[in-house]
Amino acid sequence: MTGSQPTPDAWRNVILCGDALQQLQRLPECIVDTVVTSPPYYQQRDYTSDLQLGHEATPAEYVQRLVKILAECRRVLRDAGSLWLVLGDKYVRGQQLGLPWRVALALIDDGWILRSDIIWHKPNAMPSAVRTRPTTDHEYVFFLTKSKQYYYDADAIREPHVTFTAQSRMRGGRRHFFQRDGTPENGKNRGSSNLHAGRWDQAFHPKGRNKRTVWSIPLSKFREAHFAVYPEQLVVNCLQAGCPPRGIVLDPFLGSGTTAVVARRLERDYIGIDCVPDYCRMATERLQRVPH
Repeated sequence: MTGSQPTPDAWRNVILCGDALQQLQRLPECIVDTVVTSPPYYQQRDYTSDLQLGHEATPAEYVQRLVKILAECRRVLRDAGSLWLVLGDKYVRGQQLGLPWRVALALIDDGWILRSDIIWHKPNAMPSAVRTRPTTDHEYVFFLTKSKQYYYDADAIREPHVTFTAQSRMRGGRRHFFQRDGTPENGKNRGSSNLHAGRWDQAFHPKGRNKRTVWSIPLSKFREAHFAVYPEQLVVNCLQAGCPPRGIVLDPFLGSGTTAVVARRLERDYIGIDCVPDYCRMATERLQRVPH
């Protein structure tokens, strides 16, 4: 990246190595379509960098620093853009800190609009020997936007309809499907002429039901990272819903490069930032193995 005023297109498909805030300040305003990121969690892991987030002295300092970085993300985000923030919590001396919601509320106070809190359920979460509380097998995904009018492709992430499967819990089993006056829940579906006329095909979206707020997605393992990374399917959901075709996704905490890898596979462009040179190298090498 050379020159004093690079064009917005010059920032497509680059990895910037350095402090997240300083690197973000290099970017022009309003060039990114969505931000998908999982920042380092508070006092969770040492990434061997003096610039790393997560080793602040107090939870409040961690929240303050993260909000400042994400405010710079909002500056480079288009008006119709969104932020998908993946966060886990932390226990200190047996006390849960509630950090995901501390961050979410601070972001609201800073001007973000919270659209949805999503539970990322991890069916293969690590077992725990804790005996004083339930074992944690979830993290949060916060969906926030910069403005009231924003890009969101609900059709891209629809789920299969449960009604037409063996998992349906409607009274009367499946015998009522496609039969006139065959809907047993008179109260729930009262007034739905399509349902009561047996026109089920016109009552349900052909691409499936609207995405729910609990996403059950197993953890992923990337051999070179030496620890579990957030799964590609999680990023797929966020990108398909929040980033238009050929749009740009930003990850200010790129790590091993999962966000950029998924962006390339989905024919989106990316901007990645990380303060650890080894991770910038790892992400670059990983991207070179992705067909495009």
